[in-house]
Amino acid sequence: MSERTLRVGLVQHACTQNRNANLAATIEGIERVAAEGAQLVLLQELHRSLYFCQQEDPQQFELAETIPGETTATLGALSKALGIVIVGSLFEQRAAGIYHNTAVVLESDGSLAGIYRKMHIPDDPGYFEKYYFTPGDTGFVTVSTSLGKLGVLICWDQWYPEAARLMALDGAEILLYPTAIGWDHDAADSIKSTELDAWLTVHRAHAISNCLPVLACNRVGFEPEQPGDSRGIHFWGNSCIIDAQGTILANAADDQPETLVADIDLARTGQLRTIWPFFRDRRIDAYDDLLKRYRN
Repeated sequence: MSERTLRVGLVQHACTQNRNANLAATIEGIERVAAEGAQLVLLQELHRSLYFCQQEDPQQFELAETIPGETTATLGALSKALGIVIVGSLFEQRAAGIYHNTAVVLESDGSLAGIYRKMHIPDDPGYFEKYYFTPGDTGFVTVSTSLGKLGVLICWDQWYPEAARLMALDGAEILLYPTAIGWDHDAADSIKSTELDAWLTVHRAHAISNCLPVLACNRVGFEPEQPGDSRGIHFWGNSCIIDAQGTILANAADDQPETLVADIDLARTGQLRTIWPFFRDRRIDAYDDLLKRYRN
């Protein structure tokens, strides 16, 4: 094995209205993958609560918390006790009237290594995130840890090659995506298959085009729009660990909680970039139009 091999873990689980029970499920999963040797653990998007963005409800702002705060203190203590780096996901109250969808990185000594505030905010049926979240202002900047530079992005960011590339250009050694995505309750099976395949494909594409490992941790289970409602989202799980050449090393189920552990070779990035010199051949002199909304 390479001297730069890193064992990583993902914690995929269902969520309920009980925030403490959700946190307990998260902690149990972290402890499980740490016992298997994981040094870096990625959690799913907004893992402390149900995915509240299915509706526009001002009461849901009560779920928000500060950073640092209760959850970062809990995850920080766990990071220190286990000697691992944890990437979590929170509904952040930054100030009165300013809320973010924020990823937090807890260093192995329990300290807060850095944060990333979600940059691309969706506004679609079932995903009314613009109602809750102010667009991020941290930029596409890596978080430096004892395990290397982490390029942390969040869910909707995963569809944007620009985000992955900018993290790579900032020296990211791994791309990490806490995620909450699933199927509409009445979607046809053919649609479900197509959407899931697109999701896995775009992650593999980010890995290949940047020669970087990619970790994506998604939630699982059905969450109704309203309590007791038959309408809602079936979160499709399929959390995955992908190597720097786009090979899926580990892939979770679409219908049950699961933890994943795999070894990734950080030295592979440098090797691949000499074989596939995408960064050498970039035409940075010809990309000005990327700054336009549309060319015409």
